[in-house]
Amino acid sequence: MKTELRHLAERASTEGLLDVAYTRTDSPFGQLLLASTPRGVVRIGLPSQDYDELLDDLATRVSPRVLEAPARLDEARRELDLYFAGKLTEFDLPLDWQLSKDFRRRVLRAIDRIPYGQTRSYTEMARSAGNERAIRAAGTACGSNPIPIVVPCHRVLRSGGALGGYGGGLPMKRGLLELEGILS
Repeated sequence: MKTELRHLAERASTEGLLDVAYTRTDSPFGQLLLASTPRGVVRIGLPSQDYDELLDDLATRVSPRVLEAPARLDEARRELDLYFAGKLTEFDLPLDWQLSKDFRRRVLRAIDRIPYGQTRSYTEMARSAGNERAIRAAGTACGSNPIPIVVPCHRVLRSGGALGGYGGGLPMKRGLLELEGILS
């Protein structure tokens, strides 16, 4: 059966019928859902999220042609594995930003430039996105980040240094910050 599905995914991809490929991968925090389009990684689902809901959302917002195709996400899995092993400090994956628009996209692009092992505040992210008073909107952008970990919203903290929120939960945010040597 798995061989049949693999051949189906390969054929759909070859014939241009595969718009969103997805797979699951293990992480130190639980299983992640990875999804990509021909442009790049479009979605990373965290262990706390409902994968069926995420796939339905992709089918609605990107394309109904969503198919499990693990080979299309080999590089993303490889880089995530290296990151979790402490051997990768900068992702080099193409990203598809289509699930974020306007101010939220500007915030996420600013977050994408935060170096490994460093943090920024929600205020700094709002300023970087062009509206220093839109601190709550910057927080909302973090909370709706469709590509967490790779677009490191876990590196954004409250102005006083408190963790703030995280879609994967505060233990996961703390764990990612510890992995990067920000917290001990």
